[in-house]
Amino acid sequence: MYKEKKVLAIITARGGSKGLPGKNIKFLNGKPLIAWTIEQAQNSEFIDKLVISTDSSEIAKVCKAYGVKVPELRPDYLATDETSSMDVLEYVLDKEEKFGCVYDYIILLEPTSPLRKKGDLNNIIRLAIDNSEKDGVISVGKVQLEHPMIVKRVSENGVIVPYISETINAYQRQQHDEALFPYGVGYLIKTSVFRKEHKIYTSNILPYYIERWQNYEIDDIYDFKCIETIMHMEEDKL
Repeated sequence: MYKEKKVLAIITARGGSKGLPGKNIKFLNGKPLIAWTIEQAQNSEFIDKLVISTDSSEIAKVCKAYGVKVPELRPDYLATDETSSMDVLEYVLDKEEKFGCVYDYIILLEPTSPLRKKGDLNNIIRLAIDNSEKDGVISVGKVQLEHPMIVKRVSENGVIVPYISETINAYQRQQHDEALFPYGVGYLIKTSVFRKEHKIYTSNILPYYIERWQNYEIDDIYDFKCIETIMHMEEDKL
């Protein structure tokens, strides 16, 4: 709790993964991938409760080993490729409120983004609550090579054209403005706002800037290997 505001952390972790099967429990630098996010949440004195939503008994077993019980698996209708994280968050909130547990903020933590610095979660929560006129805070990193002004697509004629507009010409990073990508270090939103709008990206969200080395999410084995290397390089910051 921070300034009398209660915060619920929710980790979403499906068992199925096409890009990297079993990635949430695949060992990364000595522990299952999801364990990194569990421990980071546990180390935050501002998080009042941690809930893990999963459809996998294997993931639930790993979570229990790291101190978080999963009382029930996610229902089948929330365990498909088309399932929205927003629907999962609503389901968790419904369950919590059914037992009289009410929170001022929820923070979504993605296990596929384990590169969180010490203090990141506290800083995100502090930033949001200290700016209570805002709806929440989302972690963002500066886009490096794949800036939208440089990204291309193939036209109906089979030739390469700019993705955004054929009137924009930018060939070097120095020619474009700053673009940001919402990496999954943390997505924090007021519970009341989320309940009303059923989304995290509102028009009243503050950015929390992460460092260059944190700009990675695990979707496949190449991401996994990159993060594994970065963890060795930046282990004093984790």
